Amino acid sequence: MNVGLARTRKALASVGLLFGMAGFGAGQVPAANMPSADPQPAPAASQTIPSTPQTTPAQNPALQPRDESVPPPAKAPTIQVFSREVNLVFTVTDSKGRFITNLQQQNFGLLDDQRPPERVVHFRQETNLPLRVGIMLDTSNSIRSRFEFEQQAAVDFLLQILRPADRAFVEGFDVQTDISQDYTNSIPLLDTGIHKLRPGGGTSLFDSLYKTCRDQMLTLKDDNPVRRALVLVSDGDDDYSRAHESDAIKMCQRAETIVYTISTNVGPSKDKGDDVLQQIADATGGRAFFPTRMEDMAIGFANIEQELRSQYSLEYVPADFKQDGSFRTIYLVSLDQRYQVHARKGYFAPRAPQ
Repeated sequence: MNVGLARTRKALASVGLLFGMAGFGAGQVPAANMPSADPQPAPAASQTIPSTPQTTPAQNPALQPRDESVPPPAKAPTIQVFSREVNLVFTVTDSKGRFITNLQQQNFGLLDDQRPPERVVHFRQETNLPLRVGIMLDTSNSIRSRFEFEQQAAVDFLLQILRPADRAFVEGFDVQTDISQDYTNSIPLLDTGIHKLRPGGGTSLFDSLYKTCRDQMLTLKDDNPVRRALVLVSDGDDDYSRAHESDAIKMCQRAETIVYTISTNVGPSKDKGDDVLQQIADATGGRAFFPTRMEDMAIGFANIEQELRSQYSLEYVPADFKQDGSFRTIYLVSLDQRYQVHARKGYFAPRAPQ
């Protein structure tokens, strides 16, 4: 635990910047400082509610029969109501990487753009939210000897994780992006899509990640909440992209997509590509996995499957929110120093309609 993180935890606790500040953990801060989230009380049963006098057509022109010769009034334009609520999905692990799923709301501190939230809408464990998962397999020449392990591990992962409400797609990338199977719940179709892919060419990692989040994740239309996640299997090397790493990460954040990375660089030490995979995972709230043998790649997929079913969901209203398109940082921390929170580092506020 670095000194800066420990001091920040202590400061959060001492000044009351807990979720208690927004209606969590009663007793953490004085009631006078807590915004009320309770609805107005209903009238007591003993109260007399005045009755509304009956209105006759003569008294109210609105009740008179309408003259059919007069056209009906034009419909009022539809007004789009903007919601300020932020949905944050995260996981918590201990020092050995084991998932912690029994924590309560008051066990965390949160700052949005360096301020505590205005109020919290809900906080709960989230294990059954439908998934929208993309499998991104590096098909460049640099991973040719390891490609069969990638394919088999990806198929096994989909067999384990997909439930009836989930959907997944399969993509290979080298200098270009190849969606070999679009969103589906069919394992046979996904299996076929995985085994259609063939390695060859250079590596356009950042371009592919940017394009995938823009086209496959940002455009998703679902009637109910879903969880967006990408599983990126690669050595992390990029020798062809026009986009920078930061561009790809920003697009993932705009699409509210968690990225899990699995390195194909087997060996006892990390290289430059592994650092790239770690940075992408950290910035989007995912995790990076580094198998020491290709045969262990399936372990990384299994860990991702467990993590996707071991998450918390937090929905809150940020304070001093502006629709200006700016990036707002998120700082979420466990007040227990034994635990590490894995969450995205921020999000882009939408711009106001022109």
